[in-house]
Amino acid sequence: MKRRQLVGAGVGIAAAAAGVGWSWRHHAPAPAAAPAAATEADDAPPPSLWDQRLPQPQGGELVMATLRGRPLVVNFWATWCPPCVKELPELDQFAREQAARGAQGWQVVGLAIDSPAAVRRFLAKTPVSFPIGMAGYAGTTLVQSLGNPAGGLPFTVVFDAAGEPMHRKLGPTSLAELGSWVRSKPR
Repeated sequence: MKRRQLVGAGVGIAAAAAGVGWSWRHHAPAPAAAPAAATEADDAPPPSLWDQRLPQPQGGELVMATLRGRPLVVNFWATWCPPCVKELPELDQFAREQAARGAQGWQVVGLAIDSPAAVRRFLAKTPVSFPIGMAGYAGTTLVQSLGNPAGGLPFTVVFDAAGEPMHRKLGPTSLAELGSWVRSKPR
């Protein structure tokens, strides 16, 4: 009986191999086309943060250029990122404290690398006082252009009043860390 099982298994394997071989010969992918010639657009740098005009979850547009002139904390986050979700309450507390300082306070913006529907659902349960822009999944290109080549989240960049990066942080921030950045005297 054991010999029959071995012969049957061998016949089955041979038949499967023959089928795969036939399928491969008759359905093999076409050879790859030669790469297209590079265009000037391919060589263009990605748009800067200050060129961004991002939709907001509840409507309207976040125009990043309007945020120059005061120090700015830009936090890239997503609803599916546990450390991002964990740090949002402290970012919100920081944003409220800074808003109370008026024109002397720092600004905070969250850029969501996520779907608009997921962000709207999340913010309905956990609202924040600072503006949120929808960078979408394509926002990873912006994250990379700001010094995070892997595109990991959360990622925070602090800009001085002139719009130049002062601090970059991959990983969650804290209220204490945000406070230390404020005390570091932005340009």
